Parts: sequence; C-alpha cells; structure tokens
Amino acid sequence: MKSVLLLISGLLVAGIVATTAFSQDDIDPAIASAIKARQSHMHLNAFNLGLLGAMAKGEISYDAQAATAAAENLAALARMDESRYWPSGSDMETLGVERTEALAKIWAEDSAIGESAQRMIETSAAMATAAGAGLDSLRGAMGPLAKSCGGCHEDYRVKKD
Repeated sequence: MKSVLLLISGLLVAGIVATTAFSQDDIDPAIASAIKARQSHMHLNAFNLGLLGAMAKGEISYDAQAATAAAENLAALARMDESRYWPSGSDMETLGVERTEALAKIWAEDSAIGESAQRMIETSAAMATAAGAGLDSLRGAMGPLAKSCGGCHEDYRVKKD
C-alpha cells in the first residue's frame, strides 16, 4: 500500500510541476507536450531516487518494501521508450533555459545519449535487485545508479550554479 501511495504522490507532484513549468503560448504544441512529458519523467525519476538516496544516507529509516517499489519504478521508467520526448528543436539553445535545460548536443551525430540511457537501464535494474535485500545492498547499488543519472545530466543538461 505504501508503494502505491508513493507512486500516486509522485505522479501528482510531477503533473503539477509539469503543467506549471512554462507557457506554451509561443512554441509548437507538440514540442511543448514533449518537454512536459520528459520533465514529468525526470520528476518521477527524482522522486523515486530521492527516497532511495534518503534511505542510503540514513535520513529516513530503511524500508525494504518502499525501497523495492521505488527501485522497480526507476527500472520501469528507464525501460520506457522516451524517443518522443526529445524532438529536434526542443533544446535550451532554441527555446531558452526557462523552458528546458536540455543541451542541443543531445541531438548531435556524435552524441552518446544512447549509451547513457543504456547505463540507466542497467544500473536501475541492479538497484531493483538490490534495494529490498538490505540497507548495505541498497547502498552498494546507489553509487552506480547516481553516477548514471549524474553523468547524463553533466553532459547533456545546463550546468547549475
């Protein structure tokens, strides 16, 4: 039941954030929709990763059932086909940082975004296996998962000060 409530809460928060992120008035509605979808997807990733990270750091008590649910959510999100979230022209250089933090180099011919996505699939699957097996197991899977998320953000998202 906890995992269902966590998922519903995450979906509600992501939906609220996505609908208030920016005005669609002056951009192609298909691009605006794609940006909302990918931002919602990222918020769901952050929501689930946040729970796992808080457990790993000891900020909240370890709960095997909640950790497993969050990790399985991440693994499912990683396996989703995101191709429609990333239409050409939906980058920060084209639309401005107030609409998206995605850098245009995602779409470059030499982009390694596919390899980054594959790492996320692999590390989130490993976390799904590890999360319910105890706090030490969760902690062991946390580093590679966080590195996978951070690596993509480091290379393909506007750097935050």
